[in-house]
Amino acid sequence: MAYEGILLGMGNPLLDISLVVDEEFLKKYDIKLNNAILAEEKHLPMYQEMASKPNVEYIAGGATQNSIKVAQWMLQIPGATGYIGCIGKDKFGEEMKKNSKAAGVNVQYLEDENAPTGTCAVCVVGGERSLIANLSAANCYKSEHLKKPENWALVEKAKYFYIAGFFLTVSPDSIQLVAEHAAAKNKVFSMNLSAPFICEFFKDAQEKALPYMDFVFGNETEARTFSKVHGWETDDVAEIALKISQWPKASGTYKRTTVITQGADPVIVAEDGKVKQFPVMLLPKEKLVDTNGAGDAFVGGFLSQLVQGKSIEDCVRAGCYASNVIIQRSGCTYPEKPEFK
Repeated sequence: MAYEGILLGMGNPLLDISLVVDEEFLKKYDIKLNNAILAEEKHLPMYQEMASKPNVEYIAGGATQNSIKVAQWMLQIPGATGYIGCIGKDKFGEEMKKNSKAAGVNVQYLEDENAPTGTCAVCVVGGERSLIANLSAANCYKSEHLKKPENWALVEKAKYFYIAGFFLTVSPDSIQLVAEHAAAKNKVFSMNLSAPFICEFFKDAQEKALPYMDFVFGNETEARTFSKVHGWETDDVAEIALKISQWPKASGTYKRTTVITQGADPVIVAEDGKVKQFPVMLLPKEKLVDTNGAGDAFVGGFLSQLVQGKSIEDCVRAGCYASNVIIQRSGCTYPEKPEFK
């Protein structure tokens, strides 16, 4: 099977500005631990403050880009993955291009002249993380870029698509174009619930894309928020996963599979009217560096096996392996070669 360009991601490329902070810092900027939000006016000074610290780290990130890079790393086949999003014409943008190319991902960025490259503050306390995204250029993505022949060629070539829910805030029409293409050509389209605020405030856009999703990823908090927003009156993650998997579909080629991670608790997979639970690899607390990118890495590991036609068991195992590696390092980074068998 030819793997070149088999997996395409589309999303918000952000340069992660990662720093170990204290409770005081969270209080100062009114940040909840373990949350993912969009930056407001009150958060803006925080980026400068973080950048001025000696132990600050810069890592090319953004949810979808993280997953695609991890899938690429797990596959170890140059150019197997591609990625589309918008960056600024600036130093951070150059950093991003360099970093993604080094990772072996075929990136096609739209470069915006007027907005700086998006950044994401990653505040780490005791290994747990909070994300505050300042989208800037990432917010300027336009479907015209996607429709350009050289970019649409990536869509034509790919057999699998992955888009984090965060992109619903930026370019729902781009998502729709890819979703409809996937349905028409019997390709696999997957998305992520991504954050409670997406399920709450972008419910309509999410619902419009949902019939096209063959795989839905998320974590337990997002799943419970989704349930609440849809008036399902249940907090039972397995039940919610099942209900999401039974949501009507635009194409009958594939049954929908819902995959919900729960930190150290088992991964829940709902498909075909059944729920399976898979234990995760537990990590001793002292080995945990930070959880930033754990969910993204899980998806990347999962997709790396899915595109090879492996079983759901193998996909989940690879997802657990990848997230286990990532949480022992700072940011969504990994060693040179995976040791996944």
